[in-house]
Amino acid sequence: MKCPYCGNEDTRVSDSRPADDNCSIRRRRMCDGCGKRFTTYEKVETIPLIVIKKDNNREQYDRSKIEAGILRACHKRPVSAAQINRLVDEIETEVFNREEKEIASSVIGEIVMDRLRSLEAVAYVRFASVYREFKDINTFMNELKKILDK
Repeated sequence: MKCPYCGNEDTRVSDSRPADDNCSIRRRRMCDGCGKRFTTYEKVETIPLIVIKKDNNREQYDRSKIEAGILRACHKRPVSAAQINRLVDEIETEVFNREEKEIASSVIGEIVMDRLRSLEAVAYVRFASVYREFKDINTFMNELKKILDK
């Protein structure tokens, strides 16, 4: 591992432990050249996942898009950043556990809605209104009735 301070290629690991997400390893390293310490994270390389959009375009999976959608839905709601991160981790795990090379964006959207429904009702309705493209108040009311009936 190359030192980010001096560029020396001789570094050693002084400490290694699981990261907070339990999906990666946090390593403390020390440079043999300049003596400075730095942290690196190792994560298992996953199969590149392609998302098939509504218009049949294909693009590489991007975690930040799911996170941004959930953040918008949870804006000014009593949902902590830790809950949002946990939710995104769960969604990502479910998506990658399918072990498919391509997945429709509609499948990801349904997974997000299922998880949001159990987390926070208003955030769920906000996400659903954008995701399902509610055209009028009747469609919106039908979605609300589904929540109230459960």
